[in-house]
Amino acid sequence: MGAETGQFKSAAKLAIWVVTAAALASCSARYQRHGYVPTEEELAEVVVGIDTKDSVAETLGVPSASGVLSESGYYYVATTMRHRGVSAIKPVSRELVAINFDARDVVSGVERYSLEDGKVIPLERRVTSSSVQDKTFLRQLLGSLGNFNPGNLISE
Repeated sequence: MGAETGQFKSAAKLAIWVVTAAALASCSARYQRHGYVPTEEELAEVVVGIDTKDSVAETLGVPSASGVLSESGYYYVATTMRHRGVSAIKPVSRELVAINFDARDVVSGVERYSLEDGKVIPLERRVTSSSVQDKTFLRQLLGSLGNFNPGNLISE
């Protein structure tokens, strides 16, 4: 029995070490990068006052976003997110390159922003409530009985 107890203790110690190592590994940070931002060398190829929307798209690629209201600019966005264990995902870095165009679709400015330049905008989720959620199935079924007309079933 002494040998079995020794084997059990060594197996238990090994299991504890494996669980501890797995727990520590799961707490390590994982980074995910999303989006695309042109490098400084690529941006140097864009000439203010000469390049157009089409030439910028050819040089830098299609932007990840463009102006919402009047198609006033191209926006290249890249974000690096950190996920650590069970905690919420947090943005670590964000780069945005905004290329603005004038009324003739010629480049009027190139600007670069980072996460430090940004302003946090809280999102508000507005959900339209429906009366269906407030009623049980039986109440919905009984409520529709008054709307039933047998004459609609008989075709004339």
